[in-house]
Amino acid sequence: MSFMMSLTPGIPSSSSSSSPSAPSSPPLSSPPASLPVRTIPGTYGWPLLGPISDRLDYFWFQGPETFFKKRTDKYKSTVYRTNVPPSFPLFLNVNPNVVAVLDCKSFSYLFDMDLVEKKNILVGDFMPSVSFTGGLRTCAYLDSTEPQHAKIKNFAMDILKRSSKVWVPELTANLSTMFDTIEAEVSKDGSASYLIPLQKFIFNFLTKCLVGADTASSPKIAESGYAMLDRWLALQLLPTVKIGLLQPLEEILLHSFAYPSFLVSGDYNKLFQFVKEQGKEVVKRGETEFGLSQEEVIHNLLFVLGFNGFGGFSVFLPTLISTIASDTTGLQDKIVKEVREKAGSTLTLDSVKNLPLVQSVVYETLRCNPPVPLQFARARKDFQLSSHDSVFDIKKGELLCGYQPQVMKDEKVFDEPETFQPDRFLKNQELLNYLYWSNGPQTGSPSQYNKQCAGKDTVPLTASLFVAYVFQRYDSITGTATSITALEKAK
Repeated sequence: MSFMMSLTPGIPSSSSSSSPSAPSSPPLSSPPASLPVRTIPGTYGWPLLGPISDRLDYFWFQGPETFFKKRTDKYKSTVYRTNVPPSFPLFLNVNPNVVAVLDCKSFSYLFDMDLVEKKNILVGDFMPSVSFTGGLRTCAYLDSTEPQHAKIKNFAMDILKRSSKVWVPELTANLSTMFDTIEAEVSKDGSASYLIPLQKFIFNFLTKCLVGADTASSPKIAESGYAMLDRWLALQLLPTVKIGLLQPLEEILLHSFAYPSFLVSGDYNKLFQFVKEQGKEVVKRGETEFGLSQEEVIHNLLFVLGFNGFGGFSVFLPTLISTIASDTTGLQDKIVKEVREKAGSTLTLDSVKNLPLVQSVVYETLRCNPPVPLQFARARKDFQLSSHDSVFDIKKGELLCGYQPQVMKDEKVFDEPETFQPDRFLKNQELLNYLYWSNGPQTGSPSQYNKQCAGKDTVPLTASLFVAYVFQRYDSITGTATSITALEKAK
């Protein structure tokens, strides 16, 4: 799900040196004069019927990946018109019409803030009720030109900078607790589901780093805080996410209407009070140094913690674990060798810079399985957009939609794009210019003037620390996307 949006947790910009020789991101250029101007192919279909037909294809008959790929093949274009959910009958104020942009060149226009805006389109034209966040539009829903955006983005980046002092010790301490639990279950039952221990780890770790609050001070939050966030996230996103339940029940019950916030207001209020009471230092700094109200500070903190950090890592880390734990090519032996020889006995932010293979594995996992599958932007003005082979006229107000799993398999950019290549970014760091998981290229720079993920460097850095910790502790792990079946302790 697309959870890791415009304000994922991060460390100061100096951490970008984890990719020491990565090139700077090239600016968007005007469409080449040599490319032909082409009318955007595709259709929205008949009113009401077209969106419903596309919705059923998207969720039921095809699924998102086939949905976009079949239309690319049909129109022989990576830019075309279509509809994306949610749609009629109970989403009367949501316009499902989009222009899909599905190659690296056209997708890059989603991040040019001179050409596009991001107001209220985090998950497309549908926006969950602001009652989920205390009646406030949090930073992720603000366009970069809105005055509050700069205040909140700068506050978030300040939090991330300060968190670097405790990031690694909190990470490793909580990982130790998590793997102690998993080891005990594997020893007892032969396998262990790691999803709940992982979510508890993520929640406790990020709450301490971002909010400055120790969940141990509240037994209820320590035990159930992660589940409160799960429920809060799910109710906001259900209309837009394929779950995989028995159809047509999924369409009728999950995709036909927006869920009301009162179903999770009790959970959210408990989390709000916890942040208010236990995160006083961070909350006060947001008020005094950044000119935000107490409510703005706390609701944005909860959004960063829940939607961006907890939600994003809950999607990405299981994919990373599964990718490594299920590998049969000898990758683990190579990672073990690199970690033992180069990381040192005590992990630090600097030690990860010495692990180019581990970093490449993380980047390649982000490429093959971007945690945010969809990105949106609305045209700020009329402009011309270029794919690899054509130029298209975009009108002011049109909504652009990029499906990242297809974009990140652009064969004109990535060699053998369907194949997971652990050393892809080790061999060619130029490709970081086209790794767009963070609402911008990996070589970009998050700022108050754009919507790039503030944790653009920190997410891969944290994932690299995660991998390094695992292979300092174990010689090998075996498992799937949900469970660990074997752990061989380091000798």
